[in-house]
Amino acid sequence: MVIADDAVLLREGLVRLLTENGHQVVAAVGDGDALVEAVTTHRPDVSIVDVRMPPSHTDEGLRAAVTARTLVPRTPVLVLSQYVEVSYADDLLATTGGAGGGGIGYLLKDRVAAIDEFLDALARVAAGSTVLDPEVVAQLLVRRRRDDPLRELTPREREVLALMAEGRSNTAIARTLVVSDGAVEKHVRNIFTKLDLPPDTQHLHRRVQAVLTYLRTPLPPR
Repeated sequence: MVIADDAVLLREGLVRLLTENGHQVVAAVGDGDALVEAVTTHRPDVSIVDVRMPPSHTDEGLRAAVTARTLVPRTPVLVLSQYVEVSYADDLLATTGGAGGGGIGYLLKDRVAAIDEFLDALARVAAGSTVLDPEVVAQLLVRRRRDDPLRELTPREREVLALMAEGRSNTAIARTLVVSDGAVEKHVRNIFTKLDLPPDTQHLHRRVQAVLTYLRTPLPPR
């Protein structure tokens, strides 16, 4: 496996821990370029990568991991981070699709102290699974809820909006839901308000904007 972390003590500590537990570390590096070179040269079973590395200590490690997975498709990567950085976790998870594939993990560095859990997570990533720190999952869910423009709509209002997206008139929606036209009009007004679509002289324009918002919002996972 390959280890990439600019903190020498942590890097050497990981080398020792993994070696003592029967793993072979083929390279231990301190920057993103060296990580990419090590992965393309050795094609390891799994790489352990710090998010923040030189020179800017922002997202070099993550970007190098994505590059490595592009050059060596399906190479498993376990990312370690000091803090939960949701945007980085999103970027990392995006590489699990298409030609990327392969195992992906995102853990807080504190988890390394729980050796058995850390080694289990590493083994699962190497086997092709996705492993996310519970705190990362929690914050991803918070972000999803915060970013969902439909979050304030009631289930009935979502039904009405879905039927609007099918091009149905208020009368047709009322027939489908077996409610009055007035009830549908009330739901439509509530949808406009909750989606922050201000009143204007073109009622049809607001209807189109509401439908576009609905179509652009990913469906929740089942």
